[in-house]
Amino acid sequence: MGLQKNKGVWNMYNDLKGQVAIVTGASSGLGKAIAKRFGAEKMKVVVNYLDQEKEAKDVVNEIHRLGGEAVAEQGDVSKEEDLDRLITSAHENFGSLDVMMNNAGIQTETYSHEMSLEEWNKVISVNLTGTFLGSTKAIAYMLDHQIKGSIINMSSVHEVVPWPYFVHYATSKGGMKLLTQTLALEYGGKGIRVNNIGPGAINTPINKEKFSNPEEREGVLSMIPMKEIGEPEQVASIAAFLASEQASYVTGCTLFVDGGMKLYPSFQAGRG
Repeated sequence: MGLQKNKGVWNMYNDLKGQVAIVTGASSGLGKAIAKRFGAEKMKVVVNYLDQEKEAKDVVNEIHRLGGEAVAEQGDVSKEEDLDRLITSAHENFGSLDVMMNNAGIQTETYSHEMSLEEWNKVISVNLTGTFLGSTKAIAYMLDHQIKGSIINMSSVHEVVPWPYFVHYATSKGGMKLLTQTLALEYGGKGIRVNNIGPGAINTPINKEKFSNPEEREGVLSMIPMKEIGEPEQVASIAAFLASEQASYVTGCTLFVDGGMKLYPSFQAGRG
């Protein structure tokens, strides 16, 4: 099966046609790219957003243009009742839930010794608790409806690479690694796969200012063996693969999309 371009978005997995997915944090950045890729695969998508309603509805319209189906659904992933509503939306609008894409996440930069408990809790509650809630509630639905589904969590290279000034973020992603592996081990026998995607430096709106500064951009490139900044569509391609039957024997893994960032690039010239 060859990779094909569908109205500006790559698609290739015929088995995804008609499957139902929830994508959290889908109004911008990686979530938007993943939701659009799922649309190009002719999937039915619940486009979750926190406060960007117009942007979410634009994503819904784009999915329709690509040949998929979609609805926008507001919700804070750190709140249990909001995750319940997302699951209900998938069931009531499309009759199923085959793929749960836990993408929503936040980050802030602070010296660790100056970080408030409130700031710590906010990042942990969205990134880690939100992924726990999204994963376990999707798994419960899949078990109830005898669905062999796929849970995909948006981790980071920082599940293995320490990140000063972002201790809450790195901790949330490190926790996500064992959350994912534990759920994969626990529910693999039920046909439910659980995997992570670990992006590196990706050209998303949150990084726009940094990458537009030549000095900062060069600093980032120095940490990437491939000397390229990634694009959201490259991450979305991994999400589509993990959702598809072509990844039917893949579970408990993190697939890194980082140009080699986690490979200790300072050793690239053979020094050390």
